[in-house]
Amino acid sequence: MHGLMMDKQLSIASIAEFAELQFPDTEIVSVTADNPLHRYTYRDCFRRSRQLADVLTKRGYEPATRIATLAWNDYRHMECYYGISGAGFVCHTVNPRLFPEQLTYIINHADDKLMFVDPMFMPLLEKLKPAITKVETFVVFTDEQSMPASDLPGAISYEAFIADGDPSFVWPEFDEHRASALCYTSGTTGNPKGVLYSHRSTLLHALVGNTGAVLALSPRDVVLPVVPMFHVNAWGMPYAAPMVGTKIVYPGPKMGDGEALYNLMESEGVTMSAGVPTVWLALLAYARGADKTFSTLKRTLVGGAAVPAAVIAEFRDRHGIDVQQGWGMTETSPIGSVNKVLPKFDNLTPDEWLELRTKAGRAVFGVEMKIVNDAGETLPWDGESAGALKVRGPWICSDYFGLAGDSEAHAEPGWFDTGDVATIDPDGYMAITDRTKDVIKSGGEWISSIDLENAAVGHPQVAEAAVIGVAHPKWTERPLLIVVAEGDRPSKDELIEFLSDKVAKWWLPDDVVYIEEIPHTATGKILKTALRKQFADYQLPTV
Repeated sequence: MHGLMMDKQLSIASIAEFAELQFPDTEIVSVTADNPLHRYTYRDCFRRSRQLADVLTKRGYEPATRIATLAWNDYRHMECYYGISGAGFVCHTVNPRLFPEQLTYIINHADDKLMFVDPMFMPLLEKLKPAITKVETFVVFTDEQSMPASDLPGAISYEAFIADGDPSFVWPEFDEHRASALCYTSGTTGNPKGVLYSHRSTLLHALVGNTGAVLALSPRDVVLPVVPMFHVNAWGMPYAAPMVGTKIVYPGPKMGDGEALYNLMESEGVTMSAGVPTVWLALLAYARGADKTFSTLKRTLVGGAAVPAAVIAEFRDRHGIDVQQGWGMTETSPIGSVNKVLPKFDNLTPDEWLELRTKAGRAVFGVEMKIVNDAGETLPWDGESAGALKVRGPWICSDYFGLAGDSEAHAEPGWFDTGDVATIDPDGYMAITDRTKDVIKSGGEWISSIDLENAAVGHPQVAEAAVIGVAHPKWTERPLLIVVAEGDRPSKDELIEFLSDKVAKWWLPDDVVYIEEIPHTATGKILKTALRKQFADYQLPTV
C-alpha cells in the first residue's frame, strides 16, 4: 500500500520559483568585470534566468545538451545555473585554472555546444579555438558597451543574448533524474573525469546542506561563497541559499585577494563563508598584517584539503570565528561530512577541542561511510584503524560521464572508493590521514603526510608545508618535509624539535628543504605528483 501523498518531481527550477515568491527582495551582490559592485535581488535574478532559459529553448537544443560556463562567482553565472538546468539542459562548469590541454580535453569530451565566458578568459579561449571546434557560440558576461572585440565563433554579449528572452517563461516539468550539471575532477593523474549531477541529487544535497548540522543558513545570514562556482557547484550554496532566503555576496575574480575579501565581508555584513584552506591563509595574513578583526563573520566552512590546527586556532582566538571543517569531493556533490561539535564535548579543554576540530567531521544525513583494509574487510570505528574510505548515497557518483562501467573507483558494487585513507572514531568523527597514493609506507607502517603537514604549519615561520615519501634502502620510504617560509627560515633541527612532541618519533622527517612556492592543483590542493617528480632523485642524509 502506498501513502496518499502528492507527487512532484524535484527540479532546480522549483528553487527559483520558491525564492522568487518568498524572498523576492533578498539581495545578490557581485564583483564583476564591468561593475565593481553589482547589486540586485532574487526577483531580478530569476526573471533574467527565465529570459535565458527562453532564449536557449528557442535555439532548439536537444534535451541534455551540454552548455558550458567559464567564469568567476557572480550574478550572471548564477543565472546560468538556473537558466540552463531549469530549461532541461546540462550546465557544464569549466575550471579556468586547469592546464590548456585539460581544458581542451574537457570541453571536447563534454561536447559543449555553447559557452558562457568571463571577459578575462577570452584570450585563453582564443588560443584554444582551433582545438575546441564543437562550441558554436561564445556568450561573454558583459553588456554591449563593454563587449571586447573577439574572433570567437558567434561572440555576443550576455546582455544582448538574453535581451529578447521572455521573462514569463514557464519552467518545463521533467523527470527529476534528468542530468542537471556536469563538473570534471581536477585530474591530478590522467585526464579529468566528468561527474554528472541530476536535479534530484542536487535538490537533496541542498536540502541537507541547509540543516543545522551542515550550513545552517537562514534569512538572517549573509553568505560569501569563496569556493568557485566552477568547482562542484560552489558546494551547493547557489542552490541552498535561495531555498531559505539568504543574501549572497559573490567575490568575482577577487576570491584570492585577502584585502578585497575582508572589505566585502565587512561592507556587506557577511556572517558565513566557505572555501579551501589557501583562501583563509591569505585572508588571515591580511587581517594580521593590517591589525584588523571581523565584526560580522561568525563561521566558515573549510574543505578541499585538511585545515591546519593553527588556522582554526587563529580564527577562534583572534577573531571569535568558528571554523567548521568538512570533507567532500566532486564525486560527492560535494558535502560528505561536516565537523559539528556534539554537546557531550562542550567541556573539552582548548587543546582537546582543537584536536577534535581538525577532524573532517561526521557524515551528514544521506551519506554512508565505511573504511576497509586491503582485503576489503570493514574496519572498526575506533579512531585508530586506518583504511580506504568508501561512501554511498543519493548524491554520490555512480559512474563517470562517458566512462560508465569502466572505473576502478566502483570496484565494490554500490560503493564509491574515494581514494582517501581515513579513521573513524566511536562518535563517528572521520579523519582523513592521507590520500591512498600519498601515504608514506615506512618499515611496513603508515605515516600520515597530512598530519605532518598540519603540525609543521603550526610553526610561526612556516607559511605552507608539504610532505612526500622519498626512497630509503632500509625503510622503503621516509618523509621529506618541504616548506615555504614566512620570514626567516628556521633551521632543520629547530623544525624537527618543534615537531618532536606533536607526532610519533618515527614519523619525524629525515630532512627539511625550502622552496619558494608549493605547486597546487586547479582546486587549491597540494600537487604532490609535481613534488615527487621534482624530488625524484633526492637523496636523504640518512641514506
